[in-house]
Amino acid sequence: MSHLAFTLIVISAVMHAIWNLLVKRSRHKTVFIWWMFVASGGLFSLTIPLLPEPFQRPDVDTMLLVSLGALCFAFYHLFNGRAYRGGDLSVVYPLSQTSMVYVPIWGVILLGERLSVLGLCGILLVIFGTYSMQMQRLSFGELVRPFRNLRSPSVRDALTAGFIYSIGSIAEKTGVKNYSPLYFTYILVLIMLFLMSFNIVRPKYRTLIGAELREHWGLILCSGPIMMASFLTFRYGLNMSPVSYAVPVRQVSIVIGVLIGILFLRESFGRIRFVSALFIMAGAVLIRVG
Repeated sequence: MSHLAFTLIVISAVMHAIWNLLVKRSRHKTVFIWWMFVASGGLFSLTIPLLPEPFQRPDVDTMLLVSLGALCFAFYHLFNGRAYRGGDLSVVYPLSQTSMVYVPIWGVILLGERLSVLGLCGILLVIFGTYSMQMQRLSFGELVRPFRNLRSPSVRDALTAGFIYSIGSIAEKTGVKNYSPLYFTYILVLIMLFLMSFNIVRPKYRTLIGAELREHWGLILCSGPIMMASFLTFRYGLNMSPVSYAVPVRQVSIVIGVLIGILFLRESFGRIRFVSALFIMAGAVLIRVG
């Protein structure tokens, strides 16, 4: 993995953690996320005429890939939200991150990517660190707890979310290989905004749109460039590196999120979270070296 690709994906991880902090500070999360996409899509639209890279009309294959990616990420949020409504964070969170298990498999089988021994060890460390982040204590029983009740709707929804996200990642990687990452991201954001708008006009959210804007207009304005930076740096990094490496490295955002929680939200930082963060950082370093 090149130094530039690694740097871009780490920057994306930092931006991703920051916009998640903005979501956490909002009142109505679903409405705020929709406003974030409005701000990001609006900023994209305003800056594109000023960019030196001319717009290229996407061919049919690119539109299918970007549409598939947008649909997958929209369904990822849908299933993830359903899982959190009926399940505990310590159960849902690790299962929703199982996309990192599938992505290297799809990368090798579908894209012909090759993983070095160090790179593979790094991926495994990131997976373990991400999975163990929400463990309540160090024990084998706690390690397998999320998988104990596969008949639970929240468990199935979380696993579905992880699987769907992995498909979206492969669609993105394939799409940015032959099309501008800038305009791929722009079209992706617009399609996701279009899909999310169907949900936001439902009666339960409709009355909250104006209220959220009035209360958090400053956060919404800040979210536009932050989300735009997160999306673009990741997809440019994705274009220069194997997706099998790019998705795990972006989990550095979890470590950044933990640090933000400690420094700004005064959250506790237990032994398990500290060890898990070390696993993730060590895995990222091995991926970079490998």
